[in-house]
Amino acid sequence: MAFDTATRNELQKLVGRVRDLLVKEFTAQCQTLYGIQPDGTALALEKLEHRPENEQTLARLLRDRIDHLAAGLSGSKRRAEAIDRLVREQAFTVLNRLCALRMCEERGLVQECVRQGMGSKGFQVFEKSAASLGGDTFSRYRLYLDLLLDELAIELGVLFDRFAPTGLLFPGETALKALLEQVNVQTLSHIWGEDEAIGWVYQYFNDREAIKATKKQSQSPRNSRELAERNQFFTPRYVVEFLTDNSLGRLWYEMRQGRTALAEICRSLVRRPDEVFLGPDDDHAAPPGTSVVPFRAKKDPRDLKILDPACGSGHFLLYAFDLLLVIYREAWADTHSPRSDLTGTTLAEDYASEADLERATPALILRHNLHGIDIDPRAAQIAALALWLRAQRAWRDQRLKPAERPRVVRTHIVCAEPMPGEKETLADFAGQLRPPVLGQLIQVVFERMRLAGEAGCLLRIEEEIRTAVETARAQWLEGGRPEQTELFPELAGPKQQELRFDLSGVTRDAFWDQAEGRILSGLRRYAEEADLGADMGRRMFAEDAAAGFAFIDLCRQHFDVVVMNPPFGAASTGAKNYITKTYPRSKNDLLAACVERGIGWLHPGGLLGAITSRTAFFLTSFRNWRQGVVLGDAKPLVMADLGHGVMDAAMVEAAAYVLRKQG
Repeated sequence: MAFDTATRNELQKLVGRVRDLLVKEFTAQCQTLYGIQPDGTALALEKLEHRPENEQTLARLLRDRIDHLAAGLSGSKRRAEAIDRLVREQAFTVLNRLCALRMCEERGLVQECVRQGMGSKGFQVFEKSAASLGGDTFSRYRLYLDLLLDELAIELGVLFDRFAPTGLLFPGETALKALLEQVNVQTLSHIWGEDEAIGWVYQYFNDREAIKATKKQSQSPRNSRELAERNQFFTPRYVVEFLTDNSLGRLWYEMRQGRTALAEICRSLVRRPDEVFLGPDDDHAAPPGTSVVPFRAKKDPRDLKILDPACGSGHFLLYAFDLLLVIYREAWADTHSPRSDLTGTTLAEDYASEADLERATPALILRHNLHGIDIDPRAAQIAALALWLRAQRAWRDQRLKPAERPRVVRTHIVCAEPMPGEKETLADFAGQLRPPVLGQLIQVVFERMRLAGEAGCLLRIEEEIRTAVETARAQWLEGGRPEQTELFPELAGPKQQELRFDLSGVTRDAFWDQAEGRILSGLRRYAEEADLGADMGRRMFAEDAAAGFAFIDLCRQHFDVVVMNPPFGAASTGAKNYITKTYPRSKNDLLAACVERGIGWLHPGGLLGAITSRTAFFLTSFRNWRQGVVLGDAKPLVMADLGHGVMDAAMVEAAAYVLRKQG
């Protein structure tokens, strides 16, 4: 196994050393080059006028980033915390990008660039043409890496965008050489060919001792960062297979009435020898000695939607990708395959040959099938990268050269995080929208999204938007009377009581049917039109706002399969009241609330697979959840009682199970 215990232990130590190296390096750079101190203080930019122009520019951008991070924090030490976050995010970005390049060169997607450091073959070729650029070897090597990142950023966006605010800093020559030496240690050279490698780097970047210290300070997570770090537990491959085989695999198995290669490929798929597949009009009563499988209508694979609402680095989605390759191939060959709801055509109508289909399938899977949510933006980036690399591996197996491969425009991996906190920029954006009520509704959404980072997938933002639109619509139907109910009752105060919907310009009732879509399209347009040459603050606002609305857009959808390893334990301090109110049957533990939320996302008959603490199935405190959710909203299909030691560092007895939504 590529990631046996010894390998994981060595990688964990390596990532810890590299993290400490980069944090030390960037803390020193902030102090000596840019006048930014760890305690939150910073020199006025005027006092850096003697520095080179590029350093002055970077000093300003770093201050913009700190302001942006601090706007989403609270407390007297928020600027010091913002600087700590800045340093750690910059360190993670550098390590993440070098590891990603190392994985890309292992797959032949780029020339050798990291494996031998400045002695890499790709850089040596570049040197022959770049020597005239001047500067030293280190400067030219950094330029070479920048050019590679620019090329990869075309498909992977912010992950490789060297102008992104999370990637402003770069290590000096001494630190870079030490970093490359660590990444290229011979005993770990075999891991870079594995799609999961980048996920392990992400998991080990967080300091476990620091996490233990925060637990001693507060039993409940105090913010989204602590919530994310406390719940980073890798899901073993056999659990991933068990849950995905018995959800996505089971779904397709039932649609094909057992006539599928997945029956053999899915090693953990539970099949009963006495199964009887019903037709659309058959009686659901089971004949003696048989197990009835309810009729499940076929779907075009492009209409199958899978969600991991706590996706981490994407391990469930990576395995689902493998199964979907088979599903697409079988659907194309099936003369009775239905037309897609999206295209109105069958796969066979759209792809003349099996070779055409296979070439298109990896991009189709990322475009239509796989969706993920995480509260940590780093995890969302890692999951997107892992899926992109998995698609590249599929094309490599087809012997397609990189230039012959379809472009992956986007993945559906989103981050649940608050909308940006800069009030002036929000007011500027909202004031541009017409009619004015759209801007006010945007402000409602921004306010509700404050909980996204802590509630994560549990924030029912789609319902919050619907309620806000209905409230404004009711006022309009009543003639726009000024007696406006409070928009945020739990935040009631003088400012809230003054807020009224401005309904000028709304002349038709049809406007309200389009309001949700117009809210989303308005923000998307704003983000797309953000001038990359404008100040960094406006760009960061636009990027964060677009990310927030990608989360909202995903929350409004329904899915055929939900698979997850959800967070467990107490909710964060900021989200506790919301979760108690919104999930009365499941409020005592995050795992229960996540299962309830997941079932709510499913189409009737959809399947949910989860690994959680087994105690939820017998403790009295979970009775309402068991009766109302597990046995009410859904029906259990399979369960594996796994006991202790399933997930690294998670001191829980685990159970893995699949539920079918009623209806």
